[in-house]
Amino acid sequence: MSTTNETTTERPAPPAEPEFQREGVGRRIVGFFSGGIPQIVLLLVALFWLIPGVGLLVASLRPESANNTGWWTAFAHPDQFTTHNYTQLLKNNTMISAFTNTVIITVSTTILVVVIGSMAGYAFAWMEFPGRDWIFLIVVGLLAVPLQVALIPIAKFYNLVGLFHTLPAVILFHLGFGLPFAVFLLRNFFAGIPRDLLEAARMDGATEVRIFIRVILPLGLPAIASLGIFQFLWTWNDLLVGLTFGGSSARPLTVAIKEQFAAFGNNIDVISSASFLSMIVPLVVFFSFQRYFVQGVLAGSVK
Repeated sequence: MSTTNETTTERPAPPAEPEFQREGVGRRIVGFFSGGIPQIVLLLVALFWLIPGVGLLVASLRPESANNTGWWTAFAHPDQFTTHNYTQLLKNNTMISAFTNTVIITVSTTILVVVIGSMAGYAFAWMEFPGRDWIFLIVVGLLAVPLQVALIPIAKFYNLVGLFHTLPAVILFHLGFGLPFAVFLLRNFFAGIPRDLLEAARMDGATEVRIFIRVILPLGLPAIASLGIFQFLWTWNDLLVGLTFGGSSARPLTVAIKEQFAAFGNNIDVISSASFLSMIVPLVVFFSFQRYFVQGVLAGSVK
């Protein structure tokens, strides 16, 4: 038996490409922004963005005489910090009434917008009725209507029906301008829910109301949570609508602060404490509901 040794000729391996050529431009950009220097820059920007809020908090914790100097001087005199401004604010009937009005207006508007927008979004997404698409196009067109255009016509209508300078007037105006965005957002989100889930529920004998409550609302929680947060922030921070339709008996907190500033000017103790209260409440609400928003996103991602 003879053994034949075969020699194999190996081809030389191609030269390795440089690392910078194998990596795409997008990956290099992402890698740069994932480094330490951009994070430090973003941290500095965030700290710079927080400076007005910190200054407002410090001013609200100092007596009026001490606020004649810069707020940063308070750290050299920590004995100046006091809660007297907030104690006086709680005794200010005008501010307490305005804060109560703001809570009523904001909570009522947010609940109504979420409930009505959810039902309308489900109807436009999964129910058949005459003129559905045309009506939805009209709703989408209302998104382009500026709020300022409706102030005078609505004011005349409120004066005619006796709603001017009342809480329902402010609530209804916010509701009217909040619903088009709510319907548009929720309709598009509900339309992405698989039809098989709804058909399976109907085969099991579920009514439209039960399908809406048991299927649509749990799966639509991401969009509903986002809508609720945004509507709350928009309504809470509103000045123009409250200034136009609120009057003396239904003024929100933003209008009360504006009137305090216009009337007294140097009344920084009341203005700073009320302004910080007006700012901190939306932040608390946002971070409180953010947990449910994240849970809704995670639940909706596996639907």
